[in-house]
Amino acid sequence: MTIKGLHHSAYRCRDSEETRKFYEDFLGLPLSHTLEIQETKTGRKTDTLHTFYAMGDGSCLAFFEAPDMPFAFKKQKDFDLHIALEVDPATLERMLAKGKKAGIETRGISDHRFIRSIYFRDPNGYVIELTAKVAGVLPERDILVKDAHSKLNKWQKAKRAPKRAVAAPKRKTKKAA
Repeated sequence: MTIKGLHHSAYRCRDSEETRKFYEDFLGLPLSHTLEIQETKTGRKTDTLHTFYAMGDGSCLAFFEAPDMPFAFKKQKDFDLHIALEVDPATLERMLAKGKKAGIETRGISDHRFIRSIYFRDPNGYVIELTAKVAGVLPERDILVKDAHSKLNKWQKAKRAPKRAVAAPKRKTKKAA
């Protein structure tokens, strides 16, 4: 089996039009397809709209608006859940200014040495990262893979290492008279 690539990644949304405004009007990802779903493959009746936003490589970000299915929307923390999309350096700068001007929660630029990133929060609480590669910084892929495995192994060993207990400070006790 060979996985060819990402077709789409799907998330819940509160409101399909509010989501469209962010992804199509603000980010510039065209709404490319919609599916109305009245019944799931398990036979459950539903009234759900599935929307798809096309990216330059042919993959999509997709969203489900399912008013009949409760979902706990919350603002995601930076590392908990974010969607990172690649742009060129000029677009990164332009989108940083556009986000601030539009009053959208905007953070960055973060310099990660091999990429530079900015962050927005979409109407559903998801963190959207736009990232641009830094020219000439990344080594060959095989070096990256070796380095990635080395760092993961180091992390795992550190997690498994016994934690050294920190001795509590000694308390002064009163001597009996």
